[in-house]
Amino acid sequence: MIYLDNAATTKVKPREVIRAVTKALEEGMGNAGRGAGESSLGSARVLFDTRVALGELFGAESPMRISFASNSTEALNTAIMGVLDPGCCAVTTAMEHNSVLRPLFRLRDEGMKLIVLPVDEKGRISLTELEEVLKAGGVRAFVCTHASNLTGNVNDLYSIGRICRRYGVLLIVDASQSAGVFPIDVQEMNIDILCFTGHKGLLGPMGTGGLYVREGVFVRPLKEGGSGIHTFDERHPLDMPEALEAGTQNAHGIAGLCAALEYIKKTGVDNIREKEQTLAKRFYDGIKDLPGIIFYGDYEAKDRAPIVTINIEDYDSAKISDILLMDYGIETRSGGHCAPLMHKAFGTVEQGSVRFSFSHKNTIEETDAAIQAIRDMVL
Repeated sequence: MIYLDNAATTKVKPREVIRAVTKALEEGMGNAGRGAGESSLGSARVLFDTRVALGELFGAESPMRISFASNSTEALNTAIMGVLDPGCCAVTTAMEHNSVLRPLFRLRDEGMKLIVLPVDEKGRISLTELEEVLKAGGVRAFVCTHASNLTGNVNDLYSIGRICRRYGVLLIVDASQSAGVFPIDVQEMNIDILCFTGHKGLLGPMGTGGLYVREGVFVRPLKEGGSGIHTFDERHPLDMPEALEAGTQNAHGIAGLCAALEYIKKTGVDNIREKEQTLAKRFYDGIKDLPGIIFYGDYEAKDRAPIVTINIEDYDSAKISDILLMDYGIETRSGGHCAPLMHKAFGTVEQGSVRFSFSHKNTIEETDAAIQAIRDMVL
């Protein structure tokens, strides 16, 4: 089986991750912050070490600015619902995943003004248009993805961050497709809130993720309850990171995430990205001149997430993915990819599209097999 659906989740995890989760389960972990015994303290050390590793990876001013969540969706809901309200104005883009769009649409339906920046024929937003919108004033936050899960297009966060800072607008970034693959420096990029998941480019277990919140930015908690501290206060603690971490954390999964971060540090983000981009480009170059292939995204851009999304003429994308799976043993993703506005922009709401997404754990041989499969289908 050839797995080319890494934008959904990385299937092949480093051995270090598997060993870390197994060790955490076999040796047992107490509830961090809920006791003074070695089991509880050991769990707390794992959480702290992971915060430190994430803080280093993202250039955070302090590891205590990192709060854990179960995935990007929870992190984005926490960020969006925590800084926006029905009386304000927010801006987003047509590039976004439903984890961004649905919370924003909910707030819009409750009275918030929402402006959605369109995309061009290659799925790109205009920074000139973004600046014009923010310059008009009254915008509380700009919420955008770092890299599109549909096209692989990468947004220039350095430029976006400067624009947002110029007009006093909070920048909330969805790093689901970029964390662990592209360098991210929240301070240099002027990112106020960064949301990430552990199970994709960070190579960790499912059920892990979190958000970075810049010093001085207040996020209303999405959940309240047990924190292990300030038991007799009627309200949940307001200090990071406990402010956004109600309840018991997934310490076993976070142990795996910690091991994954160490693997990424040792391997190098640049090395991982170069391998993935090389495979994606090899696949694109191998099929770009075939008849009937339609591509989505900007393939001339210098930096792209390792994603190639196509259609074959007007054939249903689900049928193409089924053939790839059943006849060639290649796993891809078809359909809408939780990116409804992008599909509306491309006119592919009914057809969907077929996404090939690569990991550095994939091989040249697997990539060439995928090229040959597409050649067989169209020639």
